[in-house]
Amino acid sequence: MRISLGLTSEWSIRAESLTQRCGEPSDNVSTKSLANASVKAPIQSSAASILRGHLVLVGLPGAGKSTIGRAVARKLRRPFVDFDVELERRQGMSVTQLFAERGEAAFRALEVQLTGELIHTERSVFAPGGGWITNPGVLALVRPPGRIIHLKVSPAGALKRLGSARASRPLLMESSPQAVLDRLWLTREALYALADAEVDTEVVDFQGVANRVVEIARGLDAAPG
Repeated sequence: MRISLGLTSEWSIRAESLTQRCGEPSDNVSTKSLANASVKAPIQSSAASILRGHLVLVGLPGAGKSTIGRAVARKLRRPFVDFDVELERRQGMSVTQLFAERGEAAFRALEVQLTGELIHTERSVFAPGGGWITNPGVLALVRPPGRIIHLKVSPAGALKRLGSARASRPLLMESSPQAVLDRLWLTREALYALADAEVDTEVVDFQGVANRVVEIARGLDAAPG
């Protein structure tokens, strides 16, 4: 079963806010859109167990995981964790430095370690990096009872939203970031498809995005197995 939900509101807010990685939550996001939202069939039979689960937002760099995640966490009255910010705090260096000095494999291992720790904390909203989902077995760490929502954005749309901030993304520091995003989408599309729900971001008000994610999350929580 797959339920489609339509949205039509347009919005345009400052692009630099989308890439805010830390500090106080902001309701400012770059130009984005949301045409459709799809909810896949429930995968968990125990409603009580579902209610104890974390909500994880996944998607390409530039999908708005951190900004939307903060807004969703406020609406759900849950703690919010930006994985990149938390790893930077723990390691005492930026994600760019971590990639440069230790390599991507080491960074992915830190993501898995952090996930393993956080699943035992109060149910929260998580915004991991775009490549978090490529870690083998990581989805099984969070669900059940956790839920995963894919914030879908096209590679071209992601690049436009990131703007100059793409320079701070290790995987996009090559001469052709568009080619990199195209490649990332091709290699990750099937993994993102494993999410419990998907929000296709093409034309929507920022609050509409957050409200739709909250609506989907609550629907997933309430759905019978």
